[in-house]
Amino acid sequence: MTTTARIGITLMAGDHGISPVELATAVEERGFESLWLPEHSHIPTSRQTPWPGSLTGEPLPEVYSRLYDLTVSLSMAAAVTSRIRLGTSVLLLAARDPLWTAKEFATLDALSGGRVEFGVGFGWNREEFENHGTDFPSRWDRTHETVEAIRSIWRDDVAEFHGDHVDIAPSWAWPKPAQPTGPRVHIGGGAGPRLLGNVARWADGWMPISARPSLASRLARLDEACAEVGRDRSEIDVSVFGATTDPAGLSNLFDEGIHRAVLTLPSHDRDDVLRHLDEWAALPDQL
Repeated sequence: MTTTARIGITLMAGDHGISPVELATAVEERGFESLWLPEHSHIPTSRQTPWPGSLTGEPLPEVYSRLYDLTVSLSMAAAVTSRIRLGTSVLLLAARDPLWTAKEFATLDALSGGRVEFGVGFGWNREEFENHGTDFPSRWDRTHETVEAIRSIWRDDVAEFHGDHVDIAPSWAWPKPAQPTGPRVHIGGGAGPRLLGNVARWADGWMPISARPSLASRLARLDEACAEVGRDRSEIDVSVFGATTDPAGLSNLFDEGIHRAVLTLPSHDRDDVLRHLDEWAALPDQL
C-alpha cells in the first residue's frame, strides 16, 4: 500500500474458518493497517433476543456461537506480526471482569509493542449478559465504569475505582501497557443520541457500522454531541466498520474526515478470505 489512508480488516473468526494466525499474517503481508476481532462468550439457545442484524427476520448466523476467544486470538496474531494494529470489535465489557480484562490487554499491549486498539460495545443479547450475572439495563453505566477502572489500572501505580457497579480498592497491577496512558478506547455502535453522548464524554474513538459512501450526517451529529459537552471533536477517531470497498466511496469517507475504514470479510472459507484480501490490497492505490 502506498497511501496513508488507514484501512483495516475485520472477520468473525470462528473454529470453522481461517485461523487467526494465518489471517493476521495475510493482513500484514498485504499492507493493511489493522486487524479487528469481535467476541461473544456463548449464545443461549433460548434465542429470546432478536438479532439486530436481521432486516426481515433472518436467524442469528451460526458463527456467533463459534467465535474464537478474542484475547487468545489477538495474542496469537501479535506473535506472528510486527506492524498491524490489533483491535477489539468489540469487547462486551459489562459481561467482563475489569481486573482480568485490564491485565490481559495491558499484557498484550506491552508484548506487542503498543499495538492494541480497545473497542468496546454495550451489547444486545440480553440472555448472554444475564448468564454472566449482569443486569441488562445496567450495561451502559457498567461499561463506562469498567472503562474508567481499567484506565486507572493501566495508568496509575496505585489504581482504584469506586462506582455503583465496579469497586476496586487501592491496588498494584502490572504490567502497564506500552502506550503511555493505555490503548485508545473506541465505542462501537450507531448514531443515536445516547451512544454519541457517551462517545463525546469519555471515548477516544467511535466505530459506526456503515457501507455508505458518505457519513456526513452522522459526523454532524457527533459534532453536535461534542459541542454539548465542550469536547474537542478532533480528539475522537472515527473508524467506519463494514466500510464500502468502492474506491470513490472510500475516498469520499476519508475526505469527510474519517480516520480509518475497516473492511468486513464476508466469508470464513480460507481461499475466499485470501482472495478478498488480495483484491482489497489494491484499494489504496485507487484512492
